[in-house]
Amino acid sequence: MEQEAVTTEALTELALGSFAWVQAFVDNLLRPWNAYQLGIALGVFVAAHLLAALLKPRMHDWMRTREGWPKWRMRILVVLHRRLRMILFVLLIWIVVFAMREITWPSRSYLLSIIANLSTAWLFIVLATRLISNTLIRGIVRYGAWIWVTLSITGLADEAQSLLESAAFDLGESRFSLWIILQAIVFLAVLLAIARLISSSTAATIRKNEDISPSMQVLAIKFLQVTLYGAAFFIALRIVGFDLTGLAVLSGAIGIGIGFGLQKVVSNLVSGIIILLDKSIKPGDVISLGDTFGWINSLGARYVSVVTRDGREYLIPNEDLITGQVVNWSHSNEFVRLDIYFGTAYQDDPHQVRELAIAAAKSVDRVLSFKPPVCHIVGFGDSSVDYILRFWIRDPTGGLTNIRGNVYLALWDAFQEHGISIPFPQREVKMLEGSVLATNGPAD
Repeated sequence: MEQEAVTTEALTELALGSFAWVQAFVDNLLRPWNAYQLGIALGVFVAAHLLAALLKPRMHDWMRTREGWPKWRMRILVVLHRRLRMILFVLLIWIVVFAMREITWPSRSYLLSIIANLSTAWLFIVLATRLISNTLIRGIVRYGAWIWVTLSITGLADEAQSLLESAAFDLGESRFSLWIILQAIVFLAVLLAIARLISSSTAATIRKNEDISPSMQVLAIKFLQVTLYGAAFFIALRIVGFDLTGLAVLSGAIGIGIGFGLQKVVSNLVSGIIILLDKSIKPGDVISLGDTFGWINSLGARYVSVVTRDGREYLIPNEDLITGQVVNWSHSNEFVRLDIYFGTAYQDDPHQVRELAIAAAKSVDRVLSFKPPVCHIVGFGDSSVDYILRFWIRDPTGGLTNIRGNVYLALWDAFQEHGISIPFPQREVKMLEGSVLATNGPAD
């Protein structure tokens, strides 16, 4: 009760002090020279707006002629183009401030100096936060920095900090105030943005390194992201003075509960790490798992993305790839052998048939010539001599059914050209001498 009374008294005192400051600030604005300064600032804003409206189209046309420039330079130009009015306002307001300091007393440009400092700080905050790609984090950092800079320039930082620190609560042996919570949020957002920037640039460097296998690239990037984001979280807590001892005990208890409740999730995470380490599959590999045939699009922490020829994307849990039978068509190398079966009539020369089949397979674009096709007789059927034609391709992602179809079509054309017949089952009925064919005539 005593603590609540002290907190209420502090809040009341700060509220009355803030009201008095606002009233004094308003009275100060009503003074003649302050009103003149506000009018001058408004005139500068109108001038900046008109100049921006005049220069923006010309700057846009000039930017369109810079098509060969790097992307990072064009992005900077786009940001400057969008913020051209604010940039012009900052330049003009500082020119006015310096001119008035030379012409008249410093007190008659005091309010303009505050406006110039605020607009400059806001401009730098906007430009700096453009480096943050995440919209939520960018908004937290931007508005948090805006508020704190505004309070600092206007001299209200200490009063605002005291007000936020007075709104507090106890949790065990730790005391949390609204000031600490806001600090933690802002610091965490800034550190996460830095971690994301470092992670993105490092990931791009890792992907460009051809000496690192694709699976190890994914593993290195995932490990880097977990390390950076985890470090950002704990550093933010340490900056605001949070005791991590209790958090370690609590995280251990939570970890045990999660381990029992999320066994499948943990199993998929561990399976994903095993897949990355043993390099059994990697992005770009062509695999078959049950009825699913496609190529690996990406390796995730919980699942593997497999894209099929018909455009469907299957998210297969990592555990299924570890425990199930997976056919990796491009595990050790990119070459794949395909077999097709066909038959010809008995009156056709099998030597000629084999030569024609090999030549037909070689005529198809995707069939490899340095691993030449082969054709063998595999049996004598009831109606045909049966053959197997084997050939190699190196791009299974291009499809298997279509290449088989092209080879069959090449066989058909070659057999038609050389008079090779493809038989089909036929039945002959012979009448024995002395037999009578009985038919059922119409009823009398």
